[in-house]
Amino acid sequence: MDIVDELKAFVATAQTGSFTAAADQLGVSNRLTSKYVAELEARLGTRLFQRTTRRVGLTPAGEDLLARAPALLDDLDALLAEVAEGSRGLTGVIRLSAPVTFGEMYVGAMLGRFAALHPGLTFDLRLNDRYADLASEGIDLAFRIGQTGTLSLKARKLGEVHSLLVASPAYLAAHGAPGDPVALTGHSCILDSNRQSPRRWVFRDGTAEQVVQVQGRFQVNSARAAVELAAAGLGIAYAPRFAVCDALASGALVPVLPKVQSESAPLRAVYLEGRALPRKLRALIDFAAEDIRAADIL
Repeated sequence: MDIVDELKAFVATAQTGSFTAAADQLGVSNRLTSKYVAELEARLGTRLFQRTTRRVGLTPAGEDLLARAPALLDDLDALLAEVAEGSRGLTGVIRLSAPVTFGEMYVGAMLGRFAALHPGLTFDLRLNDRYADLASEGIDLAFRIGQTGTLSLKARKLGEVHSLLVASPAYLAAHGAPGDPVALTGHSCILDSNRQSPRRWVFRDGTAEQVVQVQGRFQVNSARAAVELAAAGLGIAYAPRFAVCDALASGALVPVLPKVQSESAPLRAVYLEGRALPRKLRALIDFAAEDIRAADIL
C-alpha cells in the first residue's frame, strides 16, 4: 500500500470528520478511504481515530500526526512539481499585485523580460495602491513599498525606494530654487495622497529627521500624475526615483536640492507563509532582484 495515499486519506478524514466526506474530497470510494486509514494504523501500530456511528475523532497519536502530515504532503507535492518543471520548464499562471505607478512604469516591462525566458508561464498582474489580501484574492506574489506589517506573509527585500525633489526648468526660472528644505514652505508643492502624510515631507540630516509642512494647489493619488504636473511647471514634486527617471533623462524635470538626503522606503516581494515557495515564484523573485539592480531605478 502507498504510504502517500494512506497519509492523504488520513488527513482528509481528520479534516472532514468522516470517511464519507474524505472519500468525496479525494474522489475515491468510502471503502477505499477506510482501508487506507486502516493500513496506516497497522503500519504505525497505533489507532489514529476513535470511531463512532456518526463521526470519527482523533486519538492523541492522530493529533500528533495531523500536526505534521499536511506539511509533509505539501513539501512532497512541491518537490514533484519542481522535478517535473525542471524537465519541461516553468509552467502555469502567476498572479501578481503591485502599486499602480510602480506597476505601470516598471513591473509590466520586467514581466515581459521574464516571460521571454519562460514561454510556458502566463501572468495576471493587478495594479492597486491598496495592499491586496493575498489569501482571499488568490495572489501569488505582491510587490510592496513600505512596511507590510502582516505576520502571515514572508518577504524578500529587493531594495530601497528613494524619493527625489523635482521641478521643471520653467518653474524654477519663474519662482527660483529653494535654498534648503524649509524654503519649500514658500513654494507650490504637488501632494501625493498615497503618502501616509501628503503634506509632511521628511528629509534626513544624518540620523535625524527634518520634517517640512508643505502646501500646494494640487493633490493627486498617483506619483506618475504628480510628476506630470511638475513637468507642466505647476510646482515641486517629491516622488519616487522610478517615477522621475524618464523625465530627468529628457530634461523635462531637474533635481531640486540634490544634496539633501531624501526619505526612503523598502521595496519587498511578499508571499503567503508556507512550507515551500514554488519554483516559478522563486525564479521570478530572483529575476526581479537582479533586474531592479540593473535598471537602477530605486
